[in-house]
Amino acid sequence: MRARHAGAALVGLLIGAFAPARAVPQGLTLVETPELEALVGQGKLPPIAQRVPSEPMRGDLGSAAAPGRHGGELRMIVERARDVRLMVVYGYARLVVYALPDFRIVPDIAQAVEVESGRTFTIKLRAGHRWSDGHPFTAEDFRYFWEDVANDRQLSPTGLPSSLLVDGKPPKVTFPDAQTVRYAWDKPNPTFLSDLAGAYPLYLYRPAHYLKQFHRRYADPAQLEQRVKAASVRNWAALHNRLDNQYRNDNPDLPTLEPWVNRTAAPAQRFVFTRNPYFHRLDAAGRQLPYIDRVMLNIADGKIVPVKTGAGEADLQARHIAFDNYTFLRQASKRHDFDVDLWIPARGSHLALFPNLTATDTGWRAMLRDVRFRRALSLAINRREINQVVYFGLALESGNTALPGSPLYSEANRLAWSRYDPGAASKLLDEIGLTRRNSAGIRLMPDGRPLVLIVDMPSDSAEQTAVMQLIEDHWRRIGVKLFLKGGSVDLYRKRLFAGDSLMSMQSGAENGKPTPDMSPAEWAPTNQQHAQWSRWGNYVESAGKAGEPIDMPEGRELLDLYERWRSAAGADERRGAWQRMLAIHAEQQFTIGLVAQVPQPVVVSRRLRNVPRKAHWNFDPGAQFGIHRMDMFWFDEDGSPAGKAAGTAGARSGG
Repeated sequence: MRARHAGAALVGLLIGAFAPARAVPQGLTLVETPELEALVGQGKLPPIAQRVPSEPMRGDLGSAAAPGRHGGELRMIVERARDVRLMVVYGYARLVVYALPDFRIVPDIAQAVEVESGRTFTIKLRAGHRWSDGHPFTAEDFRYFWEDVANDRQLSPTGLPSSLLVDGKPPKVTFPDAQTVRYAWDKPNPTFLSDLAGAYPLYLYRPAHYLKQFHRRYADPAQLEQRVKAASVRNWAALHNRLDNQYRNDNPDLPTLEPWVNRTAAPAQRFVFTRNPYFHRLDAAGRQLPYIDRVMLNIADGKIVPVKTGAGEADLQARHIAFDNYTFLRQASKRHDFDVDLWIPARGSHLALFPNLTATDTGWRAMLRDVRFRRALSLAINRREINQVVYFGLALESGNTALPGSPLYSEANRLAWSRYDPGAASKLLDEIGLTRRNSAGIRLMPDGRPLVLIVDMPSDSAEQTAVMQLIEDHWRRIGVKLFLKGGSVDLYRKRLFAGDSLMSMQSGAENGKPTPDMSPAEWAPTNQQHAQWSRWGNYVESAGKAGEPIDMPEGRELLDLYERWRSAAGADERRGAWQRMLAIHAEQQFTIGLVAQVPQPVVVSRRLRNVPRKAHWNFDPGAQFGIHRMDMFWFDEDGSPAGKAAGTAGARSGG
């Protein structure tokens, strides 16, 4: 059962107290959104001057977008109902955001953020900013989160988010006035702003006016008990948590600050998102964003998304489309009104192999921890063949490291142990003592077992299978047999966390274009999800309550360098920590990168403007479409020459 309140429909959401009249932003003539004119005329919605903040976010945050026009319905295809969260990624409304081209962090929902000594962060809000239902967005929403959610043991039984702890200590949080919030720590918190700007962000606020009706501290006890029973949950906290998830985006009644508002409750085969009439961004001409009226997310099996996209059923699509769909989609584009662009991903490696240094099999653990073995496996891989056969030579043959374009890029790191040299690989295996072979030519381990390396592949994509078949042939030449083990992601994670997985194939580093100010956490044993040292990561993130201690000097050094980065006083010290961490990875081959920058096909309707032809594609940092300002994409609905010229003059013309 989903609780229903005023706000299930557009008009219902907008009925209520109007904003008091206030001045139009100085020097700007506001343009009413055509779709909303009727509601404004009927008195069901205040005019635009009363809907936007007194100092709205203006401009384009660094994109090359051309002025657009309102209207249109954008179709996208997703695999399941939970993918409604993608609209939070693509909409990318955050207190602060990354901006291209240099990934600097700039204010967005916040009007300004003042930072003192890396320890104190004063967030200034935009006066007059409102939630999607028209209620004021103020420091009270931050206070509610801090006092009534984050520090309520029933709502947050595991305590504060780790992003809010520095050396295990929480910040001092104050609310000087309705437009000001201050977070202060005793020591610097270098990841605070990047956590706020993330694709999956740290939320410091909640729509207090909506959620208080489900909180024991504010709600009428009898009414709250009725709501708990109607929802068939165990208590008020379970109800509150079910309805309060801004990232999950599955409660149509939960007010939002995103550009589009979910109007559909699951289960459904189509989810409808309509414009947020109180969105805080304007274009340079005084038009309130987003340009597009509605976004439709249609559900389909992920395996048939390329086919449905090729049939013209999507206006903008990258999810569930891989490089091996490119040729088919290009052919289909001749029959339908879309282009297929190739964007450049920013992962450290498109695909990488992850030797599990914390495997529970003691014989294999010793083998995988020998740097000579990892280097031999890397040298035996013919990356050029993989690039030519699978990726038509369009990829970058590389280890898993910082990529060109990053200020931390090193050619030496990219090429370390990644040349194709099966002779050198065989010599390294001989040095280890793996000189005995069975009748099939497979080397024998010290305990007599054949050197059969099982690689878990938590995906059954044809692309990954093709790559692994080539590597299987490469490794057989040096006496190593590869055995692929497919399965679901859930099963893979169980095997990994238990230490049963010996090696896996998956994407490399999430952020292959870091700056020294970005966190190097994924390059140190900090997380159980890290396949090369899952049990170390579990030990660190659980503060020693689970997993196993780091017992390799290089692993301890990486964690020390990460902590040095966190406590660094200046940019030079942060850069030094980063460079040493990347050098260790290159030397040790803790992950074995294959190729990078495999182009991501992006299908774009030929009527859709302001979508770059060539662009950065990454989840974090980047939020995929989000960093390119999806709220500024617009339709040339009439297809007129003038409209096409306007679109061509904008970002569709190039990088």
